[in-house]
Amino acid sequence: MKKARVLLTNDDGYQAAGLKALAGELREIAEVSIVAPSWERSGAAQSLTLRQPIVCHTTGADEWAIDGTPADCVIVALHKLLPEPPDLVISGINHGANLGENVYYSGTVGAAREAVIHHVPGLAMSLCSKRIACDFGASAKIARKTAEMILKEGLPEQVLLNVNVPENWNGTVKFTRQSKKITRTVLREGEDPKGRPYYWLSEQRIDNGMELDVESDYAAIFAGEASVTPLHLDPTHTESLNHLSHWAPLIGKR
Repeated sequence: MKKARVLLTNDDGYQAAGLKALAGELREIAEVSIVAPSWERSGAAQSLTLRQPIVCHTTGADEWAIDGTPADCVIVALHKLLPEPPDLVISGINHGANLGENVYYSGTVGAAREAVIHHVPGLAMSLCSKRIACDFGASAKIARKTAEMILKEGLPEQVLLNVNVPENWNGTVKFTRQSKKITRTVLREGEDPKGRPYYWLSEQRIDNGMELDVESDYAAIFAGEASVTPLHLDPTHTESLNHLSHWAPLIGKR
């Protein structure tokens, strides 16, 4: 029986430990190709490189490093590097969570979304850890089992999966909603040696007066469960198409 073809990418760079753990697990069930950024591109979302060439480096058999974003990697892989489209694109395993509003900024999720735009199933994998040294073993096994289910049963049209695994995983998996914002943006101000101000962007969780939606991705992670969130490409708010439609003649009025 012919093995499935799986493309792996990430936003932590082609040498990232999470990517290597993912590749080691997936090679047991699939023919694996790796096309990943040459360096870390966290927070790149689904951005593209448009004003400079995208340089491609061969780093091994069916492995390439791309001087570009995670979405660039998927595009170059699908259109130039792979002899035929893969059956699945997996992005990760990201070193850090991609929950709630971070889905909009995540290069990990952006790469999986780019795959779905090209009509290839997409899976984004993240390990919710801030420690420098962490174990990707459990999240790699979850990635493998999720991939097996996708390859067997497929995904709905225009849907990708965003999977987050806590370090203290209790062995259970929950399908969740993307949570609302439960963090606040923090800008730490400093001054460089030439006296120019700079700002270091980070975030802090809002603890006071904030109740978690029990069906959300954050709630699952805090409970020790792996979170699987189906995301759709179409962000249109259908109710507003009718609710706001009476604006049209007013906006267009001369």
